[in-house]
Amino acid sequence: MTPAERRKLSRRPSDRAVTAVLAFTGLVAAFTQTLVTPIIPELPTLLHSSVSDATWVLTSTLLAAAISIPISGRLGDMYGKRTVMLVLLGSLIVGSIICAFSSELIPVIAGRVLQGFSLGVISLGISVLRDVLHPKSLGGAVALVSATLGVGGAVGLPIAAVVAQNLDFHFLFWLAAILGAVGLVLVFIVVPPSTLRTGGHFDVVGAIGFAIGLIGILLAVSKGNTWGWTSPVTLALLIGGVVVLVIWGWFELRSREPLVDLRVAARRPVLLTNLTSITIGFGFFITTAAFPALLEAPVATGVGLGLGLVAASLCLMPLGLVMFVMSPIAARISGARGPRFSLILGGGVVVVAFVIAVLLHAEVWHIILISAVVGVGVGIAYAAMPTLIMHAVPASETASANGLNSVMRTLGSTIAGTVTGLIFAGNSRVFHGLAVPTDAGFRIVFIIAAAVVLAGVISALFIPRREPSYTTTSSIPTQPGSPD
Repeated sequence: MTPAERRKLSRRPSDRAVTAVLAFTGLVAAFTQTLVTPIIPELPTLLHSSVSDATWVLTSTLLAAAISIPISGRLGDMYGKRTVMLVLLGSLIVGSIICAFSSELIPVIAGRVLQGFSLGVISLGISVLRDVLHPKSLGGAVALVSATLGVGGAVGLPIAAVVAQNLDFHFLFWLAAILGAVGLVLVFIVVPPSTLRTGGHFDVVGAIGFAIGLIGILLAVSKGNTWGWTSPVTLALLIGGVVVLVIWGWFELRSREPLVDLRVAARRPVLLTNLTSITIGFGFFITTAAFPALLEAPVATGVGLGLGLVAASLCLMPLGLVMFVMSPIAARISGARGPRFSLILGGGVVVVAFVIAVLLHAEVWHIILISAVVGVGVGIAYAAMPTLIMHAVPASETASANGLNSVMRTLGSTIAGTVTGLIFAGNSRVFHGLAVPTDAGFRIVFIIAAAVVLAGVISALFIPRREPSYTTTSSIPTQPGSPD
């Protein structure tokens, strides 16, 4: 370490300050993912493009986030988590500025890709907490930072809607750039430099293979409705992506320094936690995919509630706010009953929420209630996932393991968006030139969501009740003269 880094460690800030900064950066990164959601209908006009091309403004961010999270996690384990976080926040700032100066499709997509890279700060932030916090403080801090993945999008959506409704859309990107800059400065000042590093060489071939395989699968899943599920392009991407990932897995198992240690990922606690993460991510995204359509559809359709964009966004705010409020409660539940119990409990609450949604979705207060209940369940489950992962992997692999878990949540969200689109396409009627989902369509979506999350709860039941835990870095006594 450099003398400056040693001096910084000797003046380490409080645990609360570190946690607050990492939570803030997580909120900013999650906010940028849903930044353009309020202006999706206007994007073709704003960017002088077709409707299908404009959707890449969202798709590109999703792909960039999914690919970069495990890669940035591995780089964080090797070269320092704080350093990689600063790079990712710098990418967010640069991407936001590019978008802020652009009114054409290609530059905006390029900027959105750079913004998408920043989502890795959440899994890196969780890993930093393991390195620097006392074990007694770790549970609540992890729960809070983990929740930012959902809180940032749910709370940021109405903010973005208000800005988009009253100002030029470029102000959205200036807002993201300012928030990213604040986050970067705070991380530089408050977060201590990483002392736990694995070193070694970065698995470039593994990273390329992982990126190609994941892009193929995610593109096929996210664009299948548009391109057609039996089209040559969709099938080639889907099958090709699976083949590439199989070859990638074979290569990783034989690599001395793999991007993702698949032997660790195959451990029962890690594997089952990741499988459950897919289902929780599925359920969480159903709320952001189906509820806005229900809230904003015209009342004359007999299904919709006739709200405007801002009002509909405010109705979904309880989802994020409840997740934030639940984070300390979720930590106490995990501390008292274990993270396995918390994951099962959280998933069970989400199942109950969607069962309620099947029966009650005819009033605005119904949607607010269901969103809040989903927030309770997702908040508890999201808090448990990183803890389960950290108990099953060595500290030197925390960032990459948590990164893979975040990818699983993203995969679940992508599948949820695709399933929702398929069901709505087959269960809609035309109203004044617009295709509006029917009541049966919404019910089917909620039933599928309940079934998928229930499958995740069942898989979580097979997570071992007790697993040997790796000690956190902060719990290991320091050597005389070493930095605290």
